[in-house]
Amino acid sequence: MDFTTTTSVVDDTTVVRPEGMLNMASAGELRTAIEQAIVGGPPRIVVDLEAVPFIDSSGLGALIGCLKTARDQGGDLRIASPGVQVTMVLKLSNLDRVLLSSSSVEAAYRD
Repeated sequence: MDFTTTTSVVDDTTVVRPEGMLNMASAGELRTAIEQAIVGGPPRIVVDLEAVPFIDSSGLGALIGCLKTARDQGGDLRIASPGVQVTMVLKLSNLDRVLLSSSSVEAAYRD
């Protein structure tokens, strides 16, 4: 399965939608897409993980690095629609406390 990333802007939030396995081979591509989105648009980012069936430590590292970048720019990064495996990895690594997750892109910044 190939890895792709699409980006769109909705109101004051950039939505990044990766598709495929988020691992060592694809983490750099995701990091680049998110960093370009932060520089080129609103630093409020939602990463929609609905089409990501698998994440490993490299993928987690990319998300954490981009969270730091977004916060350094006065924004934030949240995730939406994580699947079962992604949710399990986030909980096992305790990163579910750092990467705020919601059930949908629309719900990510409702607070």
